[in-house]
Amino acid sequence: MKLYVQVGDRTFAATWEDNEATAALREKLAQGPVTLVLQDYAGFEKVGPLGEPLPTSNRQTAAQAGDIVLYQGDQIVVFYGSNTWSYTPLAHVDDLAGWTEALGNGDVTVTLSLEGEGS
Repeated sequence: MKLYVQVGDRTFAATWEDNEATAALREKLAQGPVTLVLQDYAGFEKVGPLGEPLPTSNRQTAAQAGDIVLYQGDQIVVFYGSNTWSYTPLAHVDDLAGWTEALGNGDVTVTLSLEGEGS
């Protein structure tokens, strides 16, 4: 099973990490897609509220482009650059072709789901 991340008209498949947070997020997504408005932060990530907390297993992580992580238990972060901080890893985008361009500049609307159309 994959995580699908829709940004505009592009859909990216991502491989899940194995932890309690991903199990909880998969359970949430089994009820339907979740749409988030993510704000640009520091020129390397987009971050926004999930609306409810997930279990955390934070660890010092050197996040790279394509990483999707949980921050402070209820914030989803998608990376198009890199940063080192304490996160709970959720998934990593399988193919980064077009990822940075799709995320663009400024705020972006992202839909997370368990079903995708491909990129």
